[in-house]
Amino acid sequence: MNSEQLPAVSVTRSVCPICYKELITSWVPHNIPFFGEVMYVTSICECGFRYSDTLILAQREPVHYEFKVTSIDDIDARVVRSNSGTIRIPELGVDIEPGPASESFISNIEGVLDRILEILDMVLRWGEEGKMERAQELKSLIQKVKEGGHEITVVIEDPLGNSAIIGKNAICRELTLKEAECLKTGIILFEKE
Repeated sequence: MNSEQLPAVSVTRSVCPICYKELITSWVPHNIPFFGEVMYVTSICECGFRYSDTLILAQREPVHYEFKVTSIDDIDARVVRSNSGTIRIPELGVDIEPGPASESFISNIEGVLDRILEILDMVLRWGEEGKMERAQELKSLIQKVKEGGHEITVVIEDPLGNSAIIGKNAICRELTLKEAECLKTGIILFEKE
């Protein structure tokens, strides 16, 4: 790669939220197939604090993806979740909505289930009264899904159109304006008038 092909790196300096020393943030633009233009953001402090994210700079039409998991092979379907995507699994009563610290990721359905298991383990460690039994029940159901013994539907909705489920049985449709307006984005949006 010659110097003309290297992405332009920008660096900003701010204050670390942990130790209040200098926090250096690198901003690197890149073009990724399917996503388009993205910005890699990496913040590092000498105290060990790190933050990284991939910001998707494109905006597409709002989308709704749906994928039925009916066998063990289905958990390999690719999941692309942008920081504005909402993941729902109605059979488990799970909604993962974006917030200000949402991160985008590329995984598969098994990876999404593993993320849910991590949250359930945290609930069990906290020992919050009334939630432990439900957490155990969900963990058991997720294990059955991973073994092919329980069917679920994974839904991703994204008002900015940057999330997807990629699998041969994935169903995709455009969200209506009303449906898109009901979704959280987790980010601040600046609109032109």
